[in-house]
Amino acid sequence: MKKKVVLLIVALVSFYALFSQDATSPDIKDVKHTVKKGWIFGPLPAVGYTSDQGFQYGVLSDLFYFGNGTKYPQYLHKFNFEISRYTKGSGVYHLFYDSKYLLSNIRTTFDISYLTDRMLDFYGFNGYATDYDMSRGDWYYKIDRSLFRVTADFQGNFAKNIGWALGAGYYKYNIKAADKPDEISSLSLYETLQNYYIINPIEAYGGTIIEFKAGLVHDSRNIEADPTRGFYTEAILTTAPKIGNSNRGYTRFSLIHRGYLPVIGDKLTFAYRLGYQDKIGGHIPFYALQNLTTLFFRQITSEGLGGINSVRGVLRNRIVGDGVFWSNFELRYRFCNFSFLGQEWYLVAHPFIDAGRVVNYYNEPVAILTLMPIPEYYDELRDSMHWSAGLGFKAIMNKNFVISVEYGKPFNKQDGKSGMNIGLNYIF
Repeated sequence: MKKKVVLLIVALVSFYALFSQDATSPDIKDVKHTVKKGWIFGPLPAVGYTSDQGFQYGVLSDLFYFGNGTKYPQYLHKFNFEISRYTKGSGVYHLFYDSKYLLSNIRTTFDISYLTDRMLDFYGFNGYATDYDMSRGDWYYKIDRSLFRVTADFQGNFAKNIGWALGAGYYKYNIKAADKPDEISSLSLYETLQNYYIINPIEAYGGTIIEFKAGLVHDSRNIEADPTRGFYTEAILTTAPKIGNSNRGYTRFSLIHRGYLPVIGDKLTFAYRLGYQDKIGGHIPFYALQNLTTLFFRQITSEGLGGINSVRGVLRNRIVGDGVFWSNFELRYRFCNFSFLGQEWYLVAHPFIDAGRVVNYYNEPVAILTLMPIPEYYDELRDSMHWSAGLGFKAIMNKNFVISVEYGKPFNKQDGKSGMNIGLNYIF
């Protein structure tokens, strides 16, 4: 009952703010900025850390083009590239492009990435339906995955703040059991679920997916990278046709709403996100269940729930099913504007609380047809809400480039101990 009351209050506050504020009013009035023109290029060492992947090393950069400065802080073109590795075995080879001006009146986004992860987290399906036992060892909950991904998304407007979205994506997965210590001869969770046919042998080692997206978008944010007021809502239908034996085809629906409500001018903002994604037909391969539909990659991947993109502090990919719900609430306090390296900066501190759960359980029909006994630690109808809370800090350059540090801690030990991420951008 209390959760319903919280959501009702958020909805009422959003409704009031939507019709009482001017979302196009000047943003971050309390922070002084110099208008930027031309190209801004800032290569940086890719030095980061996540509890899931370890320490990061490599190189990355955001490349912005502001033209004559009349659109600042909105850029005309943005490129992002990254080549990096993590100490736990992940590799990132990533190129991203975004512009509202490449095509007339159409926002265009491209992504080409090759992502390797020798120790990708795999905690089974349906959240708490699969027990997490730390005594089994970290290796037990890992798989080895490589992913080649190419996506293209396009957005245009029907009217002020209301638009359409179309997109397509190509995904090639290769999956196998992760390496384990030499003295270990027992099976990992991934191998165990294969033996019980909870993971279908047809898709156990990966496959190819081609997705097509179509949807509607409402966007009244005053600035995209760090909004201080406004709303963003997207409703996206995604379908993947059957391709060979590795994909039986599926369709799913995603609805995400974000709100940014000023509390003290543009200094303090209450920001929240409510997300819902569910399968409405077909069968989603087990290796694609964790994908969260997005029109814009704010991080290298859009996966969860759990990890750096959704329920922060909870184990990465802990909350996986055919349908999921998640929410994020945080207070963003902006302070200490300054100049550094010829660029304009300010700092942000933001405490947060996150939650999420499976709302439509994954159940591979092959497991039922075999009539094999389900393992005692697997109960497909036993999930509940996963909660976490924490604190984040941001350093923001020219109101577009965001360096992020976040620490979150789950409320339930079944979701791990805690998680930290040092990287780029807000998660919403």
